[in-house]
Amino acid sequence: MTLRERVVLLVAASAALFSAGIAAAREPTVDTAAPDFHVTTFAGSKFSLADFKGQVLVLNFWATWCTPCKKELPMLDAFYRLQKQAGLRVLAVTTDRSPPLNKLKLLATALAIPVVRRFKGDYGPLKGLPTNYVIDRDGIVRYGKAGAFTLDDMHAILEPLLREHASASSPGARIETE
Repeated sequence: MTLRERVVLLVAASAALFSAGIAAAREPTVDTAAPDFHVTTFAGSKFSLADFKGQVLVLNFWATWCTPCKKELPMLDAFYRLQKQAGLRVLAVTTDRSPPLNKLKLLATALAIPVVRRFKGDYGPLKGLPTNYVIDRDGIVRYGKAGAFTLDDMHAILEPLLREHASASSPGARIETE
């Protein structure tokens, strides 16, 4: 085999591996079933997608260094406090690996929404921070976008979903998060 043939083969193999990696880690598509996930919160609670059946769930991916996240997270927490009785649930998924664990724990105790320290699921690659996914009461992704929610966004996107009822086939299970 010539050097040129080896280079072509190596490039083709690398492209195939790169493509396979992208296909394995893809973001959810709006109006399709949400991919399952498994999380562990800073309080030690463990949840999966099934735990939120019958509720409207926001998966908020954020980082402490992200300026829009610093504005959005307290607003999302306040909105959650007002709407949790209507069936809203929020998981704040930290993408940080650098801040000391005690600083993140301190933030987690100050928020009403659970802060996730471990997340496993097909919700990436993220195109920016913050990124929000909204999953309706039937487990369908109804919104997915990089960029911070505004208060107007929360009213326009979340309130109509909170007024909807889960389909007759869903058991309507409810859980209380931290």
